[in-house]
Amino acid sequence: MNFDRKELSNLQLLDLYKRLLKPRLIEEKMLILLRQGKVSKWFSGIGQEAISVGITAALDKDEYILPMHRNLGVFTGRDIPLHRLFSQWQGKKTGFTKGRDRSFHFGTQEFKIIGMISHLGPQMGVADGIALANKLKKNGKVTAVFTGEGATSEGDFHEALNIAAVWELPVLFVIENNGYGLSTPTNEQYRCENLADKGLGYGMESHIIDGNNILEVYTKIAALKASMVDNPRPVLLEFKTFRMRGHEEASGTKYVPQELMDLWAIKDPISNYRDYLLEVSVLSEEEDEKIKKAIKAEIDEHWAITIAEPDCEADLAEELNDMYEPYEFEVFNHGDAVENIRVVDAISNALRQSMERHDNLVIMGQDIAEYGGAFKITDGFVTQFGKERVRNTPICESAVVSAANGLSINGHKAIVEMQFADFVSTGFNPIVNLLAKQHYRWNEKADVVVRMPCGGGTQAGPFHSQTNEAWFTKTPGLKVVYPAFPYDAKGLLNTAINDPNPVMYFEHKQLYRSVYQEVPTDYYTIPFGKASLLKEGSQVTVISFGAGVHWALETLNKHTDISADLIDLRSLQPLDTEAIFTSVKKTGKVIILQEDTLFGGVSSDISAMIMEQCFEHLDAPVRRVGSLETAIPFVKALEDQYLPKERFEKTLLELLAY
Repeated sequence: MNFDRKELSNLQLLDLYKRLLKPRLIEEKMLILLRQGKVSKWFSGIGQEAISVGITAALDKDEYILPMHRNLGVFTGRDIPLHRLFSQWQGKKTGFTKGRDRSFHFGTQEFKIIGMISHLGPQMGVADGIALANKLKKNGKVTAVFTGEGATSEGDFHEALNIAAVWELPVLFVIENNGYGLSTPTNEQYRCENLADKGLGYGMESHIIDGNNILEVYTKIAALKASMVDNPRPVLLEFKTFRMRGHEEASGTKYVPQELMDLWAIKDPISNYRDYLLEVSVLSEEEDEKIKKAIKAEIDEHWAITIAEPDCEADLAEELNDMYEPYEFEVFNHGDAVENIRVVDAISNALRQSMERHDNLVIMGQDIAEYGGAFKITDGFVTQFGKERVRNTPICESAVVSAANGLSINGHKAIVEMQFADFVSTGFNPIVNLLAKQHYRWNEKADVVVRMPCGGGTQAGPFHSQTNEAWFTKTPGLKVVYPAFPYDAKGLLNTAINDPNPVMYFEHKQLYRSVYQEVPTDYYTIPFGKASLLKEGSQVTVISFGAGVHWALETLNKHTDISADLIDLRSLQPLDTEAIFTSVKKTGKVIILQEDTLFGGVSSDISAMIMEQCFEHLDAPVRRVGSLETAIPFVKALEDQYLPKERFEKTLLELLAY
């Protein structure tokens, strides 16, 4: 192995050696503890340390790194006290995730490290968002994100590279090509000669680097970092390396030919570098032993601290409270000035006033800039706020949602507009596995609003008419809002943007231009979890949201003899159970109307809660009305049959006659 020290001093050479040695010695300790049954699982990075160590050493302490579970050198390179790492691995309450997640599945703002999730690919998009925030701040900072050769087959990898290239984001995309995705060799994963070649398709600079040569890694990254300050751009880096142990210890390495193991053993990044330092008299055998002894003593001392800590005990209140970032609703009252506007106008007005109020707010979506969005909600925004904050995106919902999360991590607020709610399926993973779980996992907010134009009645067919709120109401960590009137649409959207938690904000397309209301011109907010009582009566409780509210109103206006409480839920998560139970206890009969198909929908859970909490007050079974158990069709006759409007009237009358 050829080492080129370039302009590095002896102290720098020695420092890199110490940084290399520490993760290796920690691993050797962990493997012993694993065999003793004192550690439950271990993902080894032996043989790959030079990549993590070299990159971390080349970056500033305040530059974000997004590593994976074989990158211990990133964590030790940022000088995280070892007992904190050990406590994380052992599931102690003092760990970064309070025992909620294992190994390196965590982040830490203190050390500017954003750990991995098992889905791998989405963290590339998160790096895009972090880098975008840096670019907006004009701070000259670089972001580094790690992945393996296996994850380069994931769509998120390609989406993230494309966004970074189009937006010229200062991201180092680091591929650790160790030859195997668990046990699948590279020749069964891709057909290009080198993974670095994938950067060419995105117009991206790329390099192939010897991942076992610490000096090549460090000097190359240092040079790239310096150049990216003046010339922000993404760079794809393929590091050729090898892992000398299994994917995790239980996997073993029987699938690896012995000659390959022998070949890479000769290329060990630490022993080769040690020999080089001895050769150039930067290191002596005596000093080497002294360094090892000091690191081992540090490891033993910090392991003792972790072992002395009590085991994790369950705290119910803490578990429930940590699902969301604490947020105290801010009341903003409006003046007397009003204007008669539509739902679509109210949403646009809220977005504009929120953009004025929050100068760190960024809106992203397809065609939302000059074109103004598919429904013209952001028309004129580019002129007022500029393309840096009103960003057209490529068609890649998953990476855009991930980037929104990265923006939040790096001090911004983000709104993502789905062109249609149906299209959220291609961004589903980062919503339910990143946004929803992030605060619970490692106490980091996800300050993201996902806007969801949804619903039928416009003959748009199976791909443009779904109302899929139930996908998200059952996902802890998300808030779900679904207004039916312009006044609520504006106030609830303002609250959604203020709230530091992820909010799925549903906008019914049929209501966009058909419903008018007097709406205050001032900025104002409406709290989540507070339903609106639109009508008061004594015979029956009608519960609905979205377009269903208007169908219910139309039916009740037709049957003026029916005395009903009509509850517009407005927010589905959190849900105003108090308003529901109070009304049901008064009327004794309840019918729940939703536009979504019935099975597994919101009405099912509301019905169950009523049965559990109000059973003795009921004079009839709870009735639910929803759409047919089919996809939503295109032709009007079929769509009318699919939607529950007519069935609602029939079921309501049956209930009253019970």
